[in-house]
Amino acid sequence: MRERMTMIGTALIGALLMACSGGGSEPAEDAAATADPVTSAAPPAADAAAQSTVAFADLTGNAAAGRAVFAQCRACHATDPGVNRIGPTLAGVVGRQAGSVPGFAYSPANKNAGYAWTPEKLFEYLEKPQQVMPGTRMIFAGISDPQRRADLIAYLEDPS
Repeated sequence: MRERMTMIGTALIGALLMACSGGGSEPAEDAAATADPVTSAAPPAADAAAQSTVAFADLTGNAAAGRAVFAQCRACHATDPGVNRIGPTLAGVVGRQAGSVPGFAYSPANKNAGYAWTPEKLFEYLEKPQQVMPGTRMIFAGISDPQRRADLIAYLEDPS
């Protein structure tokens, strides 16, 4: 029985890692076409450095497109108030103090971050979560495309 539980746990962790990294059961050609450069094995595009200098203020987010981007977050997060999963609810995340959802067991890094999730801070964090918040338990690799990050933030501002 213990062996079976270990196998099930390992399978669940693998599935979560794939979900959070944008992996899945898509055909290889579709996955390659939509692969995020952060998680892709291919070398970064020549304009990757230019993309990282794009400021949130330079972009206009599209909430409908952000809803599609949120699909990769859905395995760990919900946008319904009070619904915590592996990650805390993202209802009302924009403007909320980091590490402040009642009932969620945050990492010390998140609990002690000392900042609010402004659109600008989310934009920075969503690019490279572990770099922005060392010690976070969020295993998501990040979203390198600035427009996709802006779209996701627009969706999170009003996910209804």
